[in-house]
Amino acid sequence: MADETRAADPLRPDIPVVAILRAPSAKRFAEVTAVLQESGITAVEFTLNSAGALDAIRDCAGFAHPVGAGTVLTAQDAERAVDAGAAYLITPAVIEEVIAEGRRLGVPVISGALTPTEIHRAWTAGSSMVKVFPASIGGPEYIKAVRAPLPDIPLVPTGGVGLGEARAYLDAGAAALGIGSPLIGDACAGGDLDALRERALVLRDQLP
Repeated sequence: MADETRAADPLRPDIPVVAILRAPSAKRFAEVTAVLQESGITAVEFTLNSAGALDAIRDCAGFAHPVGAGTVLTAQDAERAVDAGAAYLITPAVIEEVIAEGRRLGVPVISGALTPTEIHRAWTAGSSMVKVFPASIGGPEYIKAVRAPLPDIPLVPTGGVGLGEARAYLDAGAAALGIGSPLIGDACAGGDLDALRERALVLRDQLP
């Protein structure tokens, strides 16, 4: 099972972007996800420190593209998220108990890491991809530098990735991108969904 989990692509997006939904309340997450998926951004992360995130994951069980759970900090978080219907798990750091629980459950884990040591540790522990967080510290050049000695590890820069930088990160070798507020804006807190759709289309237009 572990080899199959590692081999699986946890995202399979129409475009290589994970949209990160984080808000005091997850009440609007399903609406926001529907707009994103209609716009072609099919990989969506619901952060567990948003009140009601597990219920929101359940609400999206019938969507064409299942969502993932983010800010997963413990094995118990992982189990609850998968029970709610999360298709993949994302952590902010290398949390080996989450990786192990994901492997046990047969669900891909994208571990957060920053340094080459952390990135390699996450990968050897069984992460399907490694989230480079916060990516804004080094930018696209950092991704390019890390990939030189570690070319086989799929990296997902996250944290401070602006819409106008997306292509540069992909050109530097990123496998996908995690984008939160630059894409989502205030949509999860009652903001304009049409404006969200426009931002999503702007992002799509600049990607290969």
